[in-house]
This record gives sequence, structure tokens and C-alpha cells, in this order.
Amino acid sequence: MSKKALIVEDDVNIAELLKIYLQKDGFETENAYDGKKAVELAAAFQPDIILLDIMLPVMDGWQVCREVRRTSQVPIIMLTAKGESMDKVSGLEMGADDYITKPFDPKELVARIHAVMRRTDGGEAEPQARKLVFDKLVINLDSYELIVDGKKIDTPPKELELLYHLASFPNRVFTRNQLLDEVWGFDYFGDSRTVDVHVKRLREKIEGVSPKWELTTVWGVGYKFKVNEE
Repeated sequence: MSKKALIVEDDVNIAELLKIYLQKDGFETENAYDGKKAVELAAAFQPDIILLDIMLPVMDGWQVCREVRRTSQVPIIMLTAKGESMDKVSGLEMGADDYITKPFDPKELVARIHAVMRRTDGGEAEPQARKLVFDKLVINLDSYELIVDGKKIDTPPKELELLYHLASFPNRVFTRNQLLDEVWGFDYFGDSRTVDVHVKRLREKIEGVSPKWELTTVWGVGYKFKVNEE
């Protein structure tokens, strides 16, 4: 079954170019030229990936991302013409999984799409369950669920992957660059603020839940998932 991509871009030429490249790569595509239509198609079309421009009529990309995240954890790649770090951080804070700055090489974008989808759909089946259990915390990368104190917490895929990676190596310190390489992948073209944003959002979900573990900052180095020995 082919994967489905929703292209949200008000520039018809760019939208058609993306459509050509994605269909050539085997994707079934739908195009939305304004934010309102994008939200409608996200629900009706049920895409496997959304390419989301920021500057859109009716509703901008930030609003669309926020609305989609109310009901779906579909991977979202933001498309921005500005390339400003504030745009990138804002997108990540609202639940985007990646971003790419215009003008971009369509081949690079397709590669980034595949990288994001590999990370979020788990790729090939693995014999070992990808589930970590701590006191009042369950991180399940097979079902992409985060259970905190018995409650399922909606968590974007990249946040969950970051927490899973840190918690897989308790008390090990990771630098921001290590996390970019090992969680986002070598094909990610971002900066270390990306990691900081995701850690901040994770802390809002899990901080103070249990005295037996915590997501800590190692100043001047990076982060670790600290498990307190009893």
C-alpha cells in the first residue's frame, strides 16, 4: 500500500513540483492551498506525512500544526522561507517533527521525508519489544505511547523517541550533538536548540512524577535520564 502525503503550500508552482517528486517516489498525494483546507484534508485524507508551509492564507502553518496535533500525531515537516531560528523553534514547540528552509532541493526533501517516516513508523518489524517501564512511567515505542502515572499523554513522535533513547541508557550523559546524530539522524540539518526545545516539552509532561528518576541537565555537556539508586 502506498504512503500518503498531504502537501500544504499556497504557491502552486512549488506545490506541483512537490507533487511530482512525491508521486514519482510512490506517494499518493493531496494538495491544500490554504490552512483551513489543510485541516480538513488532514482529517479526511489521513496522510502518513504532512508538508506544511508557514505562510498560508486563512490559517497560517502554526495554526494548522496546532489544530492537527489536537487529534493526530502524523509526522509534520514545516516549510519555511525565512530560515530564522525562531520559526524553527516555534514549529518544534507546536509539535512539528522537522523543518526545511526554502529554497530546497526536492531530492533532499524526499530524503528527509523518508528519514522522518522511518523514525516514526518504526521501519521493519523488530523481534524485541521497544518498551521501557519505570516507576509511574511507560515509554512504548512500538505503539508510540507515553504513559505517565497511569495516564496516556499525547506526545509527538520525536519527543517520544528522544525520551526513549535517553531512558534506554540510564545515567549516561549525552551531548546535544550526540542526540541530534542518534535520534534525529545524520541527515538532520538542525542546531542544538532543537534538543533543548524537545527536552523542555518533555519536562512539562513528566517532571516531578516520581522521585526514582528524572530528566536532568548536565551543565556544559548535555542531558541524561537519571535513575536514582535506592
